[in-house]
Amino acid sequence: MVRLPGWRGLETLKSPDVTLDGQPSGVGPDRAVAMIEVSGLRKSLRTGAATVEILRGIDFSVARGEFVAIMGASGSGKSTLLGLLAGLDNPTSGSVALNGMRISDLAEDRLALVRGKTIGFVFQSYQLIPTLTALENVLLPYELNDDRGGWRAGVERARTLLESVGLRERMDHYPVQLSGGEQQRVALARAFLLRPPIVLADEPTGNLDSANGAHVLELLLRLNREESTTLVLVTHDPALAAHAGRRITLSDGRVVSDETQGAALRQVSSSRSETRLGE
Repeated sequence: MVRLPGWRGLETLKSPDVTLDGQPSGVGPDRAVAMIEVSGLRKSLRTGAATVEILRGIDFSVARGEFVAIMGASGSGKSTLLGLLAGLDNPTSGSVALNGMRISDLAEDRLALVRGKTIGFVFQSYQLIPTLTALENVLLPYELNDDRGGWRAGVERARTLLESVGLRERMDHYPVQLSGGEQQRVALARAFLLRPPIVLADEPTGNLDSANGAHVLELLLRLNREESTTLVLVTHDPALAAHAGRRITLSDGRVVSDETQGAALRQVSSSRSETRLGE
């Protein structure tokens, strides 16, 4: 079984008894429903005789359908936080709940099942399997997680997503034959394949030039809007964070600000109608 880098234990998922459906029904965030709840979250590491505190008591919630940007300088703990939200690591103390389920209390097999069916993850470095084509890379979460609807439905969904990100003619190409922007577009399609209620993105434009970064960001925002997901994006770029409806800033492992950005969100929504994708 092929293992997707960065996702532990997905090859064990073949049971439908654990699911976090929670699909948003509206365009905007549902403030009455917390899709992500973080309480007293701490993460520390032992380095010899010393203990390094990475996260020092984080508390916040993310509403269903909300788009949140997490900002902070290098070393502020933002990528560590994202890994904890995804269940890729365990907190030292505190908890993370997804749609009311505390994932920090789950055994690894159940956590892997919840993670696979609930979260789409976009990595900065794409994390494509080099021996698989673009289409096969997009299908990987379906193969590992989803036994509903049959293989043909999964292939059709993958093809539709690849076409939506402008890769209709590149489906049979391998990662080495794709540009960085094209590889990240494959990664976007993969993240949305199973219609996860939550998408987490770790510096999704960090390895791209400005033109490709802007294109990938626009595609991510469009897919997020069309699929009605809850989106949490980690970045150090204020211009990228300005597209979110809310900005959480970390410093030295603590939340130092948590601000809504209604005006910025309306401006971005207006500009979307003037942007043609795939150019």
